[in-house]
Amino acid sequence: MDKEKLFTYYQHTERLLTIMTDMDGFKVEDINTELSGLCRLFRISKGITEFYSSLEHERSHKGEVLICYDDGRKCHEVLSKRIVTKAMTVVKATVYMADGEEPLSDEERKKVQLLMKTVLSFVARNRLQNIVERLTFYDDNGYRNMRSFMRYIQQLNDKDKLGGNTAVHFNLRHFTLINQEIGRNAGDVVIHNYFTMLEDIIGNQGIVCRIGGDNFVAIFDDSLLTDVLMVLQGVPVVYDANNSKRIMVSASTGVFLIPEGFKLECPGDIMDKIITSSQEARTGGSDNIIFFDDDMVIGKEKVSRIQQVFPEALENGEFKVFYQPKIDIETGNIIGAEALCRWERDGQLVPPMEFIPVLEQSTDICKLDFYMLDHVCKDIRRWLSEKRPVVRVSVNLSRKHMMDVDLLEHILRVIDSNNVPHQYIEIELTETTTDVEFRDLKRVVSGLQQAGICTSVDDFGMGYSSLNLIREIPWNVLKVDRSFLPADDSNSHSSKNIMFKYVIAMAKELGVECIAEGVETRNQVDVLRGNQCMLAQGFYFDKPLPLADFEKRLDSKHYDIDEE
Repeated sequence: MDKEKLFTYYQHTERLLTIMTDMDGFKVEDINTELSGLCRLFRISKGITEFYSSLEHERSHKGEVLICYDDGRKCHEVLSKRIVTKAMTVVKATVYMADGEEPLSDEERKKVQLLMKTVLSFVARNRLQNIVERLTFYDDNGYRNMRSFMRYIQQLNDKDKLGGNTAVHFNLRHFTLINQEIGRNAGDVVIHNYFTMLEDIIGNQGIVCRIGGDNFVAIFDDSLLTDVLMVLQGVPVVYDANNSKRIMVSASTGVFLIPEGFKLECPGDIMDKIITSSQEARTGGSDNIIFFDDDMVIGKEKVSRIQQVFPEALENGEFKVFYQPKIDIETGNIIGAEALCRWERDGQLVPPMEFIPVLEQSTDICKLDFYMLDHVCKDIRRWLSEKRPVVRVSVNLSRKHMMDVDLLEHILRVIDSNNVPHQYIEIELTETTTDVEFRDLKRVVSGLQQAGICTSVDDFGMGYSSLNLIREIPWNVLKVDRSFLPADDSNSHSSKNIMFKYVIAMAKELGVECIAEGVETRNQVDVLRGNQCMLAQGFYFDKPLPLADFEKRLDSKHYDIDEE
């Protein structure tokens, strides 16, 4: 090579190395400019690089191919270099010369080979960085993950630009049922299309990330809030474009409007707020979208305190069994009772609504349920030993127990260890909200029936497919929810009266014992009689009673229910 050509070679090479080793970033166009100059210098007609993330991808030609230079002439391959990295990625470089072009000299060939090694080393390092980025900030399905979310928040925080943004945490509602209805593969399509809808709205003004299953987080400019919430409230999502099949998708969402001047003190500052409000949206009733406020922090602290003291309270026997009588309104006799939990702490009764929902958030509720069952059994055993009147007592079990495959064995162990005849225990279960829970419920109720233990369904009419509930599961007792009871001022043709009438008739036709709960007035007692529902429970007769008071009621055996 003459001096001028050698000088040109070193110029291009020096600039190329400078670009490739720039830690602040580089432009592909700048690299291609220098490579093109080198290709012309060595009479190369075309130069390409290839990258494959695995040997399998190389075999199936699934990779990235970059044409660094191509002068358009007909050419043939003259040199090729292939490297398999320690990470089992594959990089290749190939150069071509035009037909009839003067071949490379030995010196030129060595320099081109060195250049190819340099390019391959750069491509391998750069692509591996991309792979690390993808593995770190994306999940296996290609969705941005929690690390992406936290990185984005930190970047906004570093620039003092968190204020004026909205952060949300959302969970797709009833997605188990959607998967069952259309299949898991179609369900994956639904998630992808729903996610894409939100990405299209947010664009480069925020970020949407999947943090597992059907749970997501997002942060975006406040100006987009209305459009984002419209999607989260519910939209039809296509899952089969060929047949125009769609399904309605909505989300339970927690929202935090980030105020101006907000600074991130710790990574959880925003996550805690949106998760707290999202949990409220999932369990708080009809509102699927809940905005965070400071009262939620107080509520969360109360939850933490209850969860902290619960084990000690259980150990100390602070939870008491109260009994609410069940009455035969035809005779006035006590025919049963429901065991209800009351918490006596520091001389005060803690209202059930303050601790039951908290314990329902974990398996603590299961521990409390078995505590109640054990204490009820001990009371019944003592009544039997004392030759006192004994009635069947119903004990509530949370839906959380449905996860226990050995639930029947655990129930029988408590009852039998107290030597209580099975006829005196009734297990009360609430309606299910999903098809999966329905199957578990059917299994448990059938097992209890075989063991001779009475079962009742609580809050009938409030859950998942109520008619299937009594058609497919062999209940002994149906407890009609108070919402079905006609109001005192309703006429006999009101929808409540009609529904109540036919629920009672249907239960009697199926041979299921029917009891109305929440009976509070004399007029409601008359309605029950008129519809041949002779069993009732409610404040009209008695509130839940402490053990001693209930035992006095048991001893008297009878209510004069027609007294005003």
